[in-house]
Amino acid sequence: MDMKYWVTAILSIGRVLGEEGANPNDAGEEMPVQERDLTDGQEECDPLIDGQALGEEADNANDDAEMPDQERDLPNGQEECDLLQGILAQENLEDDPHAQGSSYIAASYVKHLESAGARVVPIRINLTEEEYEKLFNAINGLLLPGGNVDIERSQFTRAAKIFYELAIKANDASDYFPIWGTCQGFQQLTVLTSNKNLLTLTDTKAVALPLTFNPGAQNSRLLKKFPKDVLQSLAEENITSNFHSWSLSMQNYSSNAKLKRFYRVLTTNTDGKKEFISTMEAYRYPFYAVQWHPEKSPFEWIEKAGMVHTLSAIKATFYTAHFFVSEAMKNHHRFSSQSEEEKALIYNYQPVFKGLNSIFLQNYYFD
Repeated sequence: MDMKYWVTAILSIGRVLGEEGANPNDAGEEMPVQERDLTDGQEECDPLIDGQALGEEADNANDDAEMPDQERDLPNGQEECDLLQGILAQENLEDDPHAQGSSYIAASYVKHLESAGARVVPIRINLTEEEYEKLFNAINGLLLPGGNVDIERSQFTRAAKIFYELAIKANDASDYFPIWGTCQGFQQLTVLTSNKNLLTLTDTKAVALPLTFNPGAQNSRLLKKFPKDVLQSLAEENITSNFHSWSLSMQNYSSNAKLKRFYRVLTTNTDGKKEFISTMEAYRYPFYAVQWHPEKSPFEWIEKAGMVHTLSAIKATFYTAHFFVSEAMKNHHRFSSQSEEEKALIYNYQPVFKGLNSIFLQNYYFD
């Protein structure tokens, strides 16, 4: 690509980051081994488990009232973007030659949140419930990332369940605490809500797709401040990266009362045979989930099908990041001291470069 392309790209990304919200005021197993560092047969979001018009309004299948928008009442002396968002670590891949300690976080998720003005606190696995509760009361939101762990019996699942239950309790007490799930994180939320594994196999291991919007989705909390051109790109262009072999089908969602009552479906996709949910948000809680990967377009560089680095894909990425950070601004949790905060930050760890042929360009590793 010539210099003109990259200059245009950099300027375009700058405009996205400079806009307000990013404008808050505007309404196969067949993959060759050398191309990944994953366990044989596992794509990045292949968990180890058993077994249409944009302007139309949708009927609300949920009996409870949807949660209202909230503005952040900032504590005295707190800056608007003084945010700490947690990212949950997960067990290392068995054949990762770069692995250190017991768990990791892909650096792309850290960069994703930092690009919107948040600082990151890694949430390590194998901690006590008391330690998790202390961290919960110090961070302003939690991201459950993609990966390939057992979403019913792993330490990742144990920690996610603790934070999920704490978040339900906090939000019920008017303590606003958002959770975001990406790919495996999406799948984990469905298991935590339904107490069942309702995922089904789909042919979506390395493919970029446009989103099919449900009626009224553009008025959802997640999407209503996205510019029209971003929504149009998401609907018409193959810019959402999918790296999963398990999905929540519309059929399984519709047949489960807990899921149907808890989550509003915003977008769907199909692998040509099965329709599955690609974006959803909870009715009464600030919980959001995408089966696709917003963080990959600007921050992962392996050359394989499903990876998209177009300007429209990157622009959509930043609007998802800015949305979740804006949700975290409504939370008032803080560490008890600056020294405690400094010890918890991701800056205490160094990312490890894994190579251009790795599904993750860089990882953070933890004991």
